[in-house]
Amino acid sequence: MNARPSRFVHAGDQRMNVSFEFFPPKTAEMEATLWESITRLAPLRPKFVSVTYGAGGSTRERTHATVKRILGETGLTPAAHLTCVAATKDEIDDVIRGYHGAGVRHIVALRGDPVGGVGEKYAPHPGGYRNGADLVAGIKRLAPEIDVSVSAYPEKHPDSPTVAADIDMLKAKVDAGATRAMTQFFFENDQYFRYLDRVRAAGINVPIVPGILPVQNFKQTKNFAARTGASVPDWLAERFDGLDDDAATRKLIAAAVAAEQVLDLVDRGVTDFHFYTMNRADLVYAVCHLLGLRPAVPAAA
Repeated sequence: MNARPSRFVHAGDQRMNVSFEFFPPKTAEMEATLWESITRLAPLRPKFVSVTYGAGGSTRERTHATVKRILGETGLTPAAHLTCVAATKDEIDDVIRGYHGAGVRHIVALRGDPVGGVGEKYAPHPGGYRNGADLVAGIKRLAPEIDVSVSAYPEKHPDSPTVAADIDMLKAKVDAGATRAMTQFFFENDQYFRYLDRVRAAGINVPIVPGILPVQNFKQTKNFAARTGASVPDWLAERFDGLDDDAATRKLIAAAVAAEQVLDLVDRGVTDFHFYTMNRADLVYAVCHLLGLRPAVPAAA
C-alpha cells in the first residue's frame, strides 16, 4: 500500500510566522492557566503575542498588568490591545505614553465593543476617539515608531452596513498608519480569499493575517460567532454533534478541524497566522507543530 504524502510543513520550507492572542485573567486560577500557556507556546518564537481588552474596556488594568509582565518576565514581543471605548482622548493618550514608556512597540488598535457589550449600539465617547482609524492616527501622532495592527472582518463587522463599507473602514485604518490587519476567525477558507481579493482591489496592500480559532468548546464558539458576525458552517456543527459529554473526542476533532484549515491555507500560499488561543496552549501547539514550528534546540557545548 502506498503511503500518503505528508502535509507537514518541513523545517526547510519557508518559515511560518505565527502570533498568539491571549485575554487577561480574572482569577488566580485563570492567571496560572494563562502563564502555563504562555510558557508552553513561547519556545515556538511567535512574531508577537497580543493581550485583549474586554467589552467597554472592562479589563483595561488587567490587560496593562499582563502586558507589563510579559515584557518583564519573557523574551516575547507583546502587542497591547487598545480601544476607543469609555475614555477621552487624553485618557487614551496617557495609556499610549505609558505603554511606550514601558517598552511596548506594538499596539492592536480597535474601536472596541460598547460598554454594554455586543448588541448595544455603539456611540463614541464624548471627547474620545471616534473609531479605529481615528485611534490609529492618534497612536502614530504620539509615537510614530509604534507598529499598529488592526482588525479585519471577512464576513464584515456586525455594525457595518455592507462589506464595501467595512473595507472602506479598513482602508481608512491603513491610510492612518496601520501596518497589518488580523482577521476575525472564520471556518471557510474561501471566505478569506474572496475577502482578500476585495481588499486588494480596494488598494489595501498590508498583510491580512488570517485569524484562526481552534475550537476548544463548540457551544462557546457558536455563541461567540453569533455575537461577532462570524458564521458556523453546518459541516462544523456535524463534526461535534453528539460529543457534548465526550471531552476527549471533542479535543481530537478540534485538532483535526484546525489542522485541515491551516494546512489548506498553507497549500494556498499563506505563511502568517494569528491564533486565538482562548488561553489554552495544547491545540495551538499541535497546529503549530504541523506548520513545522519547533522549539529551538540549544547548541551543543
